[in-house]
Amino acid sequence: MAAAEQQKKRDVFKLSRDRLSVQEVVDAVSSTSCGAISIFLGTTRDSFEGRHVIGLEYEAYDAMVQSELSKLSADIRARWPTVTHVCVHHRLGWVGVGEASVAIAISSPHRHDAQQAVQFCIDGIKTHVPIWKKEVYAEGEAASWKENKECAWGGAKKQGGGATEDGGQA
Repeated sequence: MAAAEQQKKRDVFKLSRDRLSVQEVVDAVSSTSCGAISIFLGTTRDSFEGRHVIGLEYEAYDAMVQSELSKLSADIRARWPTVTHVCVHHRLGWVGVGEASVAIAISSPHRHDAQQAVQFCIDGIKTHVPIWKKEVYAEGEAASWKENKECAWGGAKKQGGGATEDGGQA
């Protein structure tokens, strides 16, 4: 690939306490050279293993998140060289039921690579990116920090907080 073409590719990573905008991630990856933009939007569900969830609380190690997302993007480009732009926005703080906690958009000239890259991206976030989630339940049940079953640091303790447990991330 020519150096000029490589410079046109971009990655956008953002951690925010504000609501996520699908349009913002789409705009970040839009390109006239791309015929496909694939999107993943992870939302907060209202139950987990029979418990009534009222929301999630996210924390992250910002510098490591940026570093791991950069590595993940490089892995995506190595597997799917036609991927043009990668955008990942993740919420921090309180995320209520029905709200988006993660938004991913990836563009490429054709849909196949963009779709596969989005799946790879969310799986990579769940396994390697240091973002922690605490589920908050209704009826006074104790909240619990969750860890993805696929998580690379499985069984570790969350710094500055409670122990992690089984469960999904976003």
